[in-house]
Amino acid sequence: MRLADLQPEIRAAVEAAQDKQASNITVLKLTSVSAFADYFLLCSGQSGPQLHAIAESIEESLDRQGMRLAHREGKSGAEWVLLDYGSIVVHIFGEGARRYYDLERLWRNAERLDVPPPSQPEAHPAKAEGRESNP
Repeated sequence: MRLADLQPEIRAAVEAAQDKQASNITVLKLTSVSAFADYFLLCSGQSGPQLHAIAESIEESLDRQGMRLAHREGKSGAEWVLLDYGSIVVHIFGEGARRYYDLERLWRNAERLDVPPPSQPEAHPAKAEGRESNP
């Protein structure tokens, strides 16, 4: 899986997170392991205000893509903001909450793409269960 191969909405969400300097951006493609969402977008921020800035940026970007937010979780000061768009679920974590919940481990059978910072070339897909992700 490559960023260029993803549907425009998930790419727009990744770019919106990058615009607010989100770190450790990971896309999990869940279509082969889950019936409730096609993608998880996971990313991290350094502070509560940054988490909410990332969330607002993603909301604005996906609104322009015609996607409507079904549900939002995470209040001011929370270490985890969740944006549920049905087919895409965005998880924006503080570093401690990201390590604690470890969604990458829980969804380790999903195809995974670790998105490099914008200044670096695209990363190779991560291995899942010892198998290469589909190109």
